[in-house]
Amino acid sequence: QLQLVESGGDLVQPGGSLRLSCTASGFTLDDWSVGWIRQAPGEERTVISCISNNADRSYYAGGLQGRFTVSRDNAKNVAYLQMNSLKPEDTAVYYCAAFLHYNACTMRGVDEVEYWGQGTRVTVSS
Repeated sequence: QLQLVESGGDLVQPGGSLRLSCTASGFTLDDWSVGWIRQAPGEERTVISCISNNADRSYYAGGLQGRFTVSRDNAKNVAYLQMNSLKPEDTAVYYCAAFLHYNACTMRGVDEVEYWGQGTRVTVSS
């Protein structure tokens, strides 16, 4: 069974940090570009970060570069999203997703997702 499983979501105070993990099972993640997508309450799912299959390219939605860092360890079949200086507006369900091509993640977004994870909840609140 092909699966992506996220972990690492939690309740954190403003200014805090979290690292989300996305573990693939049933397939080799290094064949795929990985995107991180979030859905805030009452909003649509939006791609916030992408990383190419060999990690030579990365993308961040406006305002997130410098606070968020995407990475991957293909040997472990895992991708990560390090989130620092978290703000209440970062509160959302975070999903990882597999894309056939890097540009599909950066340019076409959620419509091009091949595989979704189940999501992990991040709440930023004091």
